[in-house]
Amino acid sequence: MSTKKLSDIPVSVLDLVPILEGKTAADSFKNTVDLAQHVEKWGYQRYWMAEHHNFAGIASSATVVLIGHVAGNTTKIRVGSGGIMLPNHAPLVVAEQFGTLGTLYPGRIDLGLGRAPGTDQFTAMALRRDLQTPVEEFPQNVVELRNYLGPVDPTARVRAVPGEGTNVPLWMLGSSTFGAQLAGILGLPYAFASHFAPSQLHAALRVYKESFQPSAQLKEPYAIACVNVVAADTDEEAKFLSTTMYQSFINVVRGTGKTMQPPVKSMDGLWDANERYAVQQMLRYSFVGSAATVQEEMQAFLEETGVDEIMVAGNVYDHAARLRSYEILAGFFKRAD
Repeated sequence: MSTKKLSDIPVSVLDLVPILEGKTAADSFKNTVDLAQHVEKWGYQRYWMAEHHNFAGIASSATVVLIGHVAGNTTKIRVGSGGIMLPNHAPLVVAEQFGTLGTLYPGRIDLGLGRAPGTDQFTAMALRRDLQTPVEEFPQNVVELRNYLGPVDPTARVRAVPGEGTNVPLWMLGSSTFGAQLAGILGLPYAFASHFAPSQLHAALRVYKESFQPSAQLKEPYAIACVNVVAADTDEEAKFLSTTMYQSFINVVRGTGKTMQPPVKSMDGLWDANERYAVQQMLRYSFVGSAATVQEEMQAFLEETGVDEIMVAGNVYDHAARLRSYEILAGFFKRAD
């Protein structure tokens, strides 16, 4: 058990850039910038967006473009990817993109990397044209990418320009022990996707710490856990708002693509018993309620895991209510400098 308190650690945001029912991607981008500006003011550490493709309700497919847009509309909060799905891209291209971001916004860009496609098999084929590159090449692609962003090497035959010398920090993302072990071996910080894949959280954190080897980037292990939070002024309001999150995850279970749905008074009739069980398993680390309720549950989570930072996904339909949820949370955590 950890003795850390929420006030000892930073809090960050994972924004899936949801497209709301009846709204457009343009509306989503406005909300993203507004949320980023608010959480920066409230002292959040970083603001990450994730690469997803072919999802009707997620507008973050061109993740790099959005990172630049958010960074350009804020002043100090770190902005990054949670993550870039490296199998979809050549390491050199990612290095050039993030080298450009790191040059435009020095000291503010994070490059989180994942090895899943972030989509379905057909879309992965459309992205890559072929699926011959095996997942086994992921570790060497990470090393190649790190080399492109590392110290300038005038003798290198292939150089990332801009990119080399920017030392944009790499993060390993994961929902299993594979990424945890790789992060440890390479001496990278690690972020676990416990907001949708909670089952291996404890095993992954243990493997990460046991396999960690210091690197030029990081001397000691540093782990983030991502969770879902819907906070409101009362438990009842938060429970009502959280039905949007449950509806979103029904779509995940069913494999159906829908825009983000408004909250409903009851989930009865929207899911069967099997779907309800599956969704509740995925959302094990979701904290819903008033400030007092959420603070107590998140403190227990921190004591249970001992993570160094908590990242929060907030699946809330109404933008003002989403802002309020993050505002409530800000009061629990250590403010970023």
